[in-house]
Amino acid sequence: KNKYDKVANHLIRAAVEDWSAREGGSTESIEIREKALAILTEKRVKEIEAAQSNGDAPKKKEKGPKLTAKERREKEQIELRPICAELVNEIDDFGAGFRKPTYKDLLIVKMAKWPYYLGSGTLWWSKYAVRRMRKLELNAEEREVLTKNAVGEVAWAASSDEERAMMVTLELWVSDNLVEWREEQDMIREGLSANKRKQLKKMRKQ
Repeated sequence: KNKYDKVANHLIRAAVEDWSAREGGSTESIEIREKALAILTEKRVKEIEAAQSNGDAPKKKEKGPKLTAKERREKEQIELRPICAELVNEIDDFGAGFRKPTYKDLLIVKMAKWPYYLGSGTLWWSKYAVRRMRKLELNAEEREVLTKNAVGEVAWAASSDEERAMMVTLELWVSDNLVEWREEQDMIREGLSANKRKQLKKMRKQ
């Protein structure tokens, strides 16, 4: 898969599952989710109106076990996924170089650019190594690059400027911080409350 597909799939999942910034969500995923919910609501209303216009009486609710919160959430996600996918597919360019493939993405074109990217990357890491040898503090650019490498290109590209700034303050290039951040994301996805997450963190530190 190319970079565009990776970002698109990430954005769809973030919108469908209602991810927070700490989970990898972004302002874009929130906007897409809100649009998808509005479309889904409109679709349901039209289905009811169509049924009424055809003379169909509303069906009485059959007695049976009620859906749990998790089951209701999963049902909604199934309905939202195709809508979110369609909305994301309408975006041609996510910025930061993540756009729908064109002729410029052909292998032969990419190969022509490799020397430049290889050279610039080598130069940057050489400067970084020198600064570490001199025991200088990390500058803003280094903190940003290290954070981007830690969270991955997809999560970074899908985040807003404010969300990226928050990630940088967490110093996620430090292994322990990154592990703790990812564990926090996993617990949020599982639907654990803030108190429960805090209890689990204390237990793990013991």
